[in-house]
Amino acid sequence: MANCITGGKKRYDDCWLGFSPFVDSTVLENYKKWCSNIVFDEEGETARTACDELVRSLQDMLSIKPAVSCKPSGEHFIVLELINEDSPYIKVDKEEIKQVSFEGFMIKTVNTGREKYIYIAARSGRGLIYGVFKFLYKLVFRSDIENLHIIENPVNPLRMINHWDNMDGSIERGYAGRSLFYEGYELTEDLDRVRYYARLLASVGINGVVINNVNVHYQETRLVADKIHVVKTLADIFRKYGIQTYLSINYASPIQLTGLDTADPLDERVAGWWKQTVDKIYEVIPDFGGFLVKADSENRPGPYTYNRNHAEGANMIARALKPHGGILIWRCFVYNCQQDWRDLSIDRAKAAYENYQYLDGQFMDNVILQIKNGPMDFQVREPVSPLFGAMKYTNQMIELQITQEYTGQQRHLCYLIPMWKEVLDFDTYAKGKGSTVKRVVDGSLFDYKYSGFAGVVNVGRDYNWTGHYLAQANLYGYARLAWNPELSAEKITEEWIKLTYGSDPDVLGTISDMLLKSWRIYENYNAPLGIGWMVNPSYHYGPNPDGYEYSRWGTYHKADHEKIGVDRTVKNGTGFTAQYFKENMEMYESPDTCPDELILFFHRLPYTYRLKSGKTIIQHIYDTHFEGVEQAKELREQWLSLKGKVDGLRFEHVLKRLEEQIEHAREWRDVINSYFYRKTGIPDEKGRKIY
Repeated sequence: MANCITGGKKRYDDCWLGFSPFVDSTVLENYKKWCSNIVFDEEGETARTACDELVRSLQDMLSIKPAVSCKPSGEHFIVLELINEDSPYIKVDKEEIKQVSFEGFMIKTVNTGREKYIYIAARSGRGLIYGVFKFLYKLVFRSDIENLHIIENPVNPLRMINHWDNMDGSIERGYAGRSLFYEGYELTEDLDRVRYYARLLASVGINGVVINNVNVHYQETRLVADKIHVVKTLADIFRKYGIQTYLSINYASPIQLTGLDTADPLDERVAGWWKQTVDKIYEVIPDFGGFLVKADSENRPGPYTYNRNHAEGANMIARALKPHGGILIWRCFVYNCQQDWRDLSIDRAKAAYENYQYLDGQFMDNVILQIKNGPMDFQVREPVSPLFGAMKYTNQMIELQITQEYTGQQRHLCYLIPMWKEVLDFDTYAKGKGSTVKRVVDGSLFDYKYSGFAGVVNVGRDYNWTGHYLAQANLYGYARLAWNPELSAEKITEEWIKLTYGSDPDVLGTISDMLLKSWRIYENYNAPLGIGWMVNPSYHYGPNPDGYEYSRWGTYHKADHEKIGVDRTVKNGTGFTAQYFKENMEMYESPDTCPDELILFFHRLPYTYRLKSGKTIIQHIYDTHFEGVEQAKELREQWLSLKGKVDGLRFEHVLKRLEEQIEHAREWRDVINSYFYRKTGIPDEKGRKIY
């Protein structure tokens, strides 16, 4: 059985925190020698949490209960402390200590000749927690701890999780059971699980959590008012692990909660209501993080209702937050969701740039624009949003979707780290070569005051948290990229497997290979060449080539019997390519230089057009969809080779998911291939069965 802990009568998987007892006696005895005594004498809730986590986990792994005292006992010990240059244990030069940031940490093995100890230090309790987990992971990896010398600082200031949980217990786009936080419009009774979840997030460096859906309904609107006690309870739990709590808010809250007849951001009554509301929140939760807003999008209220722009709308609320140090995160997912598919000039991809770029410099400095990685909506393949780097005077952060809305809904294996790496490494050319997305969102390119990552999370109340055991890797990987986007997909994958499944070479090699190729496999039997959206409307699962083709949502592929794709060029199309800086605009403008994987996103081409691979578009469609099914079968065979090497609970669950994936991949293959064969009348060159 998978490692699990008990919270009341409920059981749940440990994910990557299954700190199992050591069986290697040589390693065990050496680690015991170093870890049996801990020097700790700090105040503060998060610092105490760091010490508690160290004691608890060492007890699990080494079958000891370390002694904790304010002075060393014995020749070997661990020192856990906040950085203090007068500390007798610091033993490093001042320049080295200066390298540690507020959320960073240092781990160093010190040998004074008389004493030998491991020094774990940070400038904040939050940093201590991160340092403790780094040390514990070193033990899991069986690392040499007699020569440690580590200084780590997070690259991104904000490393956030966005929950789309509703207070009735449901989760919008949730595929792993019901909400961890709510049931029946009240707080869950299972707070032990919430505490463990906070521990999971802190262990990988998450420092902020939005606890409710961006589509804020009436009951959730009340979280800023008479239900603030719910927020306080959750904030008290997350605070212990160094995580700030944020709320998604309803822009029309003054109307819904007070009877005001307007939410106009320039109305003094509205601004006054927000100031009073924010002041009361901070009286209850002094370290409250701030608000996340979805406005004027998909029928949500916003400043456009009152003929105000989004800078005016955001600044009114940001002004109320600023005295308390709070921030306002403003989503850029704004577009016309009532489009006429007959109007060929409309292009949803252009919307975010058109709504925001002209406002650069008009937002307050505690406003951050939260931008989805692509211009559409988390498709398996789409270009990077041109808004990244296009606003040098306005804070920006990236929004990624950990929950697999369009990528298999945690029923299919689809590891998203390779996709996100491509996005983060994309060069915007905003300040010349090297102006990558990761430099935009870490704030370094334009010296933003606030910046970072937001991830729409994939957890729920399922035993394994994420609906698919291997989908846990997406949550872990997201957090590691937010901490350091320079980490390779291979490195992150190796870490997660070792922490979750151990270091058996066969297990490590097999699961790593499965994960790293799974995104491309899913793409193969999904929508081709960047076109996207060939799914059933509303629930976004399963093949439906014309599901959105004649809808109001602006998500069209425009396939007929001769051509497919959307012309987004300046020369002949919607002009979307002009939103990019010159180098990328020129690359996308011509089919000769546009990458094959995005060619139908940017160009409308005949099915006989020959790609850079040498294949025609139609043959590429046929081949990839047939290949995708065979690759899905290979995933199952790889997993079967691990029988007896992976615990039974995980093994049987993943096997069942992979078998389901094969069946669904066949459906994708046959529906998509048949659709295009019937459109074009062009047969498969290889004579395979198409219906």
